[in-house]
Amino acid sequence: MELRQLRYFLALAEECHFGRAAARLHVAQPALSQQIKQLERDLGVPLFNRSTRRVEPTEAGRQLTGYARALVAEEERARVHMHELATGHAGRVSVGFIGTATYDVLPRVARTVRAQLPGITMDLRGEVLTPELVEGLASGTYDLAVLRGRIAGDDLRVTSLRSEPLVAVLPAHHPLAGRRRIPLSALADEPFVVHPSRSRSSMYDLVLSACERAGFRPVSLTEVGETATLVVFVAAGHGVALVPQSVRSLSLDGVTYVPLTGSESVDLLLARRAQRNSPAAEQVASVIEQCVAG
Repeated sequence: MELRQLRYFLALAEECHFGRAAARLHVAQPALSQQIKQLERDLGVPLFNRSTRRVEPTEAGRQLTGYARALVAEEERARVHMHELATGHAGRVSVGFIGTATYDVLPRVARTVRAQLPGITMDLRGEVLTPELVEGLASGTYDLAVLRGRIAGDDLRVTSLRSEPLVAVLPAHHPLAGRRRIPLSALADEPFVVHPSRSRSSMYDLVLSACERAGFRPVSLTEVGETATLVVFVAAGHGVALVPQSVRSLSLDGVTYVPLTGSESVDLLLARRAQRNSPAAEQVASVIEQCVAG
């Protein structure tokens, strides 16, 4: 059986008239009749009782109708799904987010993709360090990565999403917690809670460089792996920290976010492979850019 024959069969079974069925199919009546006869020969059973006035399905024809409708509908579903894959409206996309983008960017991206691209399945992972994200793009673990730091390589395509000012995270009882804005140099004598060193986190180098430009190096450093843990450590009195402004969406008791004077900022980037990106990944990349711009 061919799908074309089944579509012809269904039209005739529903119209019960060769002329009307042929007009509905936009084919010549002899061509329709020939295809129905060929289908009957292939199946070895008559499908219609024919008279000069009316054409009616036989018992076999009535039984075939259910199968034909299911097969034609399945073919249409496959066709639609292939079109969605080709246009990026269906597929699976894996996205990794650096810790400081986990709390404001990830939820907005997830909501927007569900609303605008319901055919795409998202694999989302937050609190991932930049080096791991870059490795994941190369290995295929991630299709897209939202990260920070200097990213280079001909195998990656990097787009700047936004530049964010750094803010200080202080314990709520800290003497500077009530200030509207403070210079970074005011924290010169404070212990700092930072992201991991030794090239495991881009934020470590960014924070230490900012402190050096302010004329000091922190008296002590406590390294933690996740941004949420960093803020918790500040709340527990282990020190102060510097984070991008978007981390303020992570509201925890016991901490205060205080803007800095000056122009210390960090860039948020979107990275993907330079080639071999699926249409779905490109659609999600556009959503990420839309969400961050918004």
